[in-house]
Amino acid sequence: QVQLVESGGGLVQAGGSLSLSCAASRRTFIRYAMGWFRQAPGKEREFVTAISWSGGNTNYADSVKGRFTISRDNANNTVHLQMNSLKPEDTAVYYCAAALSSDAIATHRVNYWGQGTQVTVSS
Repeated sequence: QVQLVESGGGLVQAGGSLSLSCAASRRTFIRYAMGWFRQAPGKEREFVTAISWSGGNTNYADSVKGRFTISRDNANNTVHLQMNSLKPEDTAVYYCAAALSSDAIATHRVNYWGQGTQVTVSS
């Protein structure tokens, strides 16, 4: 079992930046690809980004390419999401996820979820 705990959400104005972090409970974190999803009110949870276990491969939803950056620190069992040039449509609960591959994350085949952290972007 891997527990994931997100932090770093909050309120920001459009055009601003926020950084999210996800801490994993076990050293086996290194075996998993990691990613982020988000869910806005009344909408389905959607894929945002994923990173391979080594950090060598990343992929992003088209809606966040060029604005969001995912990274991981395997020594400290954490994954980060740097969000720049935020837009009101980025407002959502953001969830950290772990899966066996980054392709699995992109196709919603997730093994573990975090509890979510709210990101609100005001216009």
